[in-house]
Amino acid sequence: MNLKDKKFVASYSGGKDSVLALYRAIKQGMKPICLIITYNIDQNRSWFHGIPQEILDEVSKSLNIPIKLIKTTGKEYAENFKKELRIQKEMGAEVCVFGDIDIEGHLEWGTNICKESGLEPYFPLWQESRKDLVNEFISSGFTANITCVDTDRLSDKHLGMTLSKDTILSIEKDGADVCGENGEYHSFVSDGPIFSKPIEFHYGEKIVRDHYAILPICKD
Repeated sequence: MNLKDKKFVASYSGGKDSVLALYRAIKQGMKPICLIITYNIDQNRSWFHGIPQEILDEVSKSLNIPIKLIKTTGKEYAENFKKELRIQKEMGAEVCVFGDIDIEGHLEWGTNICKESGLEPYFPLWQESRKDLVNEFISSGFTANITCVDTDRLSDKHLGMTLSKDTILSIEKDGADVCGENGEYHSFVSDGPIFSKPIEFHYGEKIVRDHYAILPICKD
């Protein structure tokens, strides 16, 4: 698939997989015009990765890519995502980039929502080895910290850890997937080769919600 010079939007979570997908797309010569980020209006943080708007604004500045928050409830999530893709198409976007790896339901959702919005879906990481991808992310020079852990599958001692070869070994010892593709953990990427400067942040008080342990990301 020749996508060089294609203008794209990226479905951006702030986690390692969406960042690696964005990085690969840029290295392939694609042109980013916007990061679209679903934003939970009930919690005032991004969906799934829980990043507040003030941090996302800093990410946008460091990456030099505009962001657009899709402020939505869970009920209207798909419809509002579709609406934003149509707006981005009018702004010149041709492709939407996703960071999913191998969960068929995610591929189907992204493909269908793009089809309905007139954009071409692109999954740069699709069906590659999860372990190879997380190692590529680390060796490429990105910095990510674990901010949320499913304690049914991974010890909360990993909260706050920087992703590294040692962290991956520790996750493996717990019997969890090193990439966290099944929701074992979520991460926040604060620096790397496409960032002009590191994102400064600190953690809020640890939150335990059901079987999830969370370290909220806060602006310094």
